Amino acid sequence: MQFSLGIDAGGTYTDVILVRDSDGSVLSSSKALTTYPDLIIGIRNAIDNIEQEYLEKVSLVSVSTTLATNTVLEGTGSPIALVLVGDHPLEGDFPAEHVILVDGGHDFNGEETVSLEVEKVRDFAKKVKNDVAAFAVSSFFSIRNPEHENTIRDIVHELTGMPVVCGHELSQDLGAYERAVTAALNAQLLPISDHFIKSVMEEVERRNIDAKLLMLKCDGTVVGLKDALEKPVESIFSGPAASLVGASYLSGCETCAVIDVGGTSTDVSAVYDGVPELTDAGATVGNWRTRVRATRMETSAMGGDSHVWTCSRKIHIGPRRVIPLCVAAVRYPNFVKKLKNSASPSRHTLDRNIQPTKFFMRSGFKAFGLERSEAAVFEAIGDEPMSLGEIESVSKSYPSSVVLDSLIHKRLIQPVGFTPTDALHVLGDYGRWKTEASMIGAEKLARLNKMDKLKFCFRIKDMVAKNMAFNLMTFVLQGVDHSGIKKIVDGQFPARFKMDVPVVLLGGPVSALCEELSKVIDAEIVVPEHAEVGNAAGALFGKGIKRIEIFIRPVSIADPGEGYLAFSPLGREEFQTYSEAVAFSENLGEKMILEYMGDCGVSKENLEIKITSKTFSPEDWKHDPIETKMMVVGIGYPKNLRKH
Repeated sequence: MQFSLGIDAGGTYTDVILVRDSDGSVLSSSKALTTYPDLIIGIRNAIDNIEQEYLEKVSLVSVSTTLATNTVLEGTGSPIALVLVGDHPLEGDFPAEHVILVDGGHDFNGEETVSLEVEKVRDFAKKVKNDVAAFAVSSFFSIRNPEHENTIRDIVHELTGMPVVCGHELSQDLGAYERAVTAALNAQLLPISDHFIKSVMEEVERRNIDAKLLMLKCDGTVVGLKDALEKPVESIFSGPAASLVGASYLSGCETCAVIDVGGTSTDVSAVYDGVPELTDAGATVGNWRTRVRATRMETSAMGGDSHVWTCSRKIHIGPRRVIPLCVAAVRYPNFVKKLKNSASPSRHTLDRNIQPTKFFMRSGFKAFGLERSEAAVFEAIGDEPMSLGEIESVSKSYPSSVVLDSLIHKRLIQPVGFTPTDALHVLGDYGRWKTEASMIGAEKLARLNKMDKLKFCFRIKDMVAKNMAFNLMTFVLQGVDHSGIKKIVDGQFPARFKMDVPVVLLGGPVSALCEELSKVIDAEIVVPEHAEVGNAAGALFGKGIKRIEIFIRPVSIADPGEGYLAFSPLGREEFQTYSEAVAFSENLGEKMILEYMGDCGVSKENLEIKITSKTFSPEDWKHDPIETKMMVVGIGYPKNLRKH
């Protein structure tokens, strides 16, 4: 009997799920805190908490992670150099330390317009090679002919030995700027992703698990190790994709809306007939527009570990994530005593950092380039949570909120505070951590708002549920004014929204929020078994889907008899007749699908290949089509896992 292991390293928690292949049943699951900066420690802790006797029989390990997303958002990718070729638009920034524009490029038919400036490329590579970890190349119309990108790749690799990413390898869509950004981000992620994947491989080998390793992409599909190492940018937003796939599998709903309440955020998305809904445009990560296709989603910075704070008798949730008081109390034995004895700041000084329930500790990241005021506060903070008063007694001055903000932004200190998770502990809806700390924190914040702690926590619970409802309806009602949706969600009208598809909830204590959510949304609300590790299930049950786009057009529209061109991810081919171009394209697409699926561990028996074509010709055109867009799609499962 064989088993499969799903792993999701999220922003706050790392989830693991163990499934029996014969019937798709979940045998064991666990959660552990995600560890920074080394994610593998959290993964190891989560695996340690599942039933160990099955691990030696695991033959498939599939992983999803927020590593790529967080790296791009935080700007902590490896330094890279970008080579732009041809009539590239230079307006706007590029995520690269060094950028150069050289002559070259092709036209829409893949014909060379200008010869490539080879010597300029050589000089650039020699000049910057000691300052970067990788290179990216994007040539104008490389999707029609990648010759110049391939030439630069070979030159740079020969001169530097470093990895080189080509734009045509990542996207066949038009859009020179976005393709260049995508290539640059992928180059940034290569060293980081390489370290993570190899660490996972080492952990699997350390446990004597002889298994194939797969990674989840942001469109809800899985990729083999080769693609995961070469194209880490495609794992951006794989978290929401994992929640979609996991929700569909665990609930048995092929079509549903999904609300995933994580530690850091709440994500809303949808799956139709078992396939995640994708964006029409490429994913936007931070300020970067890419050509990476991802799941369409609505997200907000309000999760189970979002900071609850008060100011001017108003209650705020987020946007920052903190370690919940109840979690800190378990990890640090003296924390409850510190929390009881911490003094309440004056009301007029309250802000998101100055709170009676706010503590700070070092994160483990190395400090460099600090201002004098930042260094004084950072040096005063230790490895365990410290109150503002304790920091003041060491640094000899009260830490300003500006300095604390800066240290948090640089990821040098980790805040601890009251959260929705603490509120649920107080109300008895959740009890995984130490409730005593949550009670003390609720009492302190409730007093500032002139209410008792239970009323205060019910208010938090209501705010979280209404945020879930608002995100759901803004996702569903595209183009509808958000202010009107908010008024209905807030109960300003005697009306509520109705959903015609099930709404599946994922996340730790989401069952505690069903009643509040149903007051705002009329829907079948489903909380499946193992909802707390839904993303790990999604990592495991993602389908292997590969799409190959091939374009066919005449060499000359004026004289179709000159032959036809076929543009594929591998380059440009010329044929005498249209039928020859079509036959070649179908065979090439199928061959590429079979090779890719082989890397993903998908057998031919579990693989279906579909070929569709869209053609365009003017009304009075009497020849073969002016343009044919062929899509070859392979769909399969790495293992024939099904719920029986």
